[in-house]
Amino acid sequence: MQIAPFSGKLDVMNWLWELAKERLTTEEIKNEMLLRTDGEGWTAWHIAAFRGKLDVMHKIWELVKKRPTTEEIKN
Repeated sequence: MQIAPFSGKLDVMNWLWELAKERLTTEEIKNEMLLRTDGEGWTAWHIAAFRGKLDVMHKIWELVKKRPTTEEIKN
């Protein structure tokens, strides 16, 4: 996921997100895509902000808001 904020490629981020929704649990998405840090301790959100990629930050925010919780999926 951190390639997309660095490069600003929303198509890469969308593809990764769709793939993750098919194969990962909500907890795995949170830990492996949203909270994962690079060697410097930065998340995808930090990288997008540092590089001034507002469109990527907006997309990350949209994806996080749309992702249902485990409880919502079970109901």
